[in-house]
Formats: sequence, C-alpha cells, structure tokens
Amino acid sequence: MEYTHIILEEKESVAMITFNRPKVLNALNSALLEELSHALEKIEKQESIRVLILTGAGEKAFVAGADIAELATLTPLSAKHFAKRGHEILHRLQALPIPVIAAVNGFALGGGTEIAMACDFIYASENAAFGQPEINLGLIPGFGGTQRLPRRINIARAKELIFTGAMIKASEAAEIGLVNKVFPPEKLMEEVMKTASVIASKGRVALRAAKETVNAGLDMDLYNGCRIEVDAFALCMASPDAREGTSAFLEKRKAVFIGGYNA
Repeated sequence: MEYTHIILEEKESVAMITFNRPKVLNALNSALLEELSHALEKIEKQESIRVLILTGAGEKAFVAGADIAELATLTPLSAKHFAKRGHEILHRLQALPIPVIAAVNGFALGGGTEIAMACDFIYASENAAFGQPEINLGLIPGFGGTQRLPRRINIARAKELIFTGAMIKASEAAEIGLVNKVFPPEKLMEEVMKTASVIASKGRVALRAAKETVNAGLDMDLYNGCRIEVDAFALCMASPDAREGTSAFLEKRKAVFIGGYNA
C-alpha cells in the first residue's frame, strides 16, 4: 500500500509513523485511518521492530481531531461505521505486542487525544495541547475518549474535560497524569528516541509479556491479575533472553537480547 496521509519510517529496531496532513493540522479522515491500519498490521508482523513512535508532521499539530468536512457528511449509519472503524484501529494500536510512544508535538484534540491515549505513554512538547472538544459540535468522543480518558486520569477531571470541551496545555496534562514528560519543542524527538532506544535494547518476549500483563490486569481484580503475571513470568523463562539476561548479570557484562517469539 502506498501511503499519502502518513509516513512510515524504520531505523534499526524503532519504527515511526508520522501523520502527514499538515495543511489541515493532520486531521483524521477515512483514508488516513486505513493507511494507519495497514501500517500497524505491517509493523506487527516485523519481529525486528521493538518500539513504535507516533507523531505529527509540521510544527503545529499531532492530530487536531477529525476532518470536519468529512464528519459533516455522515449519516447516523455511516457515523456508526466511522466510529466503529476508528475503535478497531485504536484497539489494534493498543494491542500491538511492542511498546508505543506518542510524541505529541502540537495540538492533540479529539481523535488526536484518543490516539495518544491508545499508546502506552505520552511525551509532549511544551506547545502541545490536549482536549476532547466534540461536545462543542453537539457530539461526544467517538474513538474511545469517554472510556480511555477516565481510565488514564481522575474520573471527575475526565468528565469535566469531556463535558466542557476544554483544551489543556501540556504542562497541565502532565500534572493530571495524562502525559509522562514535557520537553521544549526542539528536544522532544531527541528525548523520545532516547527512551525508545532504551526500550528497544530489552528482550522482545519480555516487553510483550510486560505490556500484555499490564493491559490484561487493568480490567481484573488484583488476585486474577497476579495469576496472569505468574504465567507470563514463567513463559518468559522459555525465551533465550532469560538465560542471556541472568548469565550476563552473573558474568558482569551487558546483556544482548536477540530472542524472538519463535525462538
């Protein structure tokens, strides 16, 4: 598939998807969503990729929401299909077996905030802004905002943002736990790549187990979540990386993890 609305790049074990509609602040339309879905499917099949980064083209936006021109043409039936497709793609993003970092370089509104929340964590530039402004259009978030935001931050604060459609700066987003770290715009990608490189140096099997265990446990009681952890911990021992990691520690050298799912 040839991409026109996103850019997919790969450097060693790190992949990057850039939303590439800067003239409309990288607004989401159906074509961009299908390209994103295809790219995620491609990345999921590549065992060499250990980390994915999402960011936006230009200096103004990560994703500034849905393309209102397309949104305005939707009927109730087509709106349901559009929202359902968005949910399918963001579920695929959230379920990727590798860590995903959102590098939010500007406006992340509506679908932009929803995409960022489907990532494992968010780094943002100082000029980034977040919000769920759908209420201002007579709508509600349609790509998971009503569900992921209350799971990310205080429920009452999430309701306030959804009910008012207010936009908050990156600094406030960090204060309420939506964003992990905030950097000057010129330092954002450098810092994201530093973290991505650290993560990429870890064992792929362990990274997958860690992500799957955390995500699965969120919807369970503590006892059953811990049972999942026990099984995942044991399965990690089947990977050559577990032997490499323990041997490297005992031999006082740096571990080199090369194990894969089929090892």
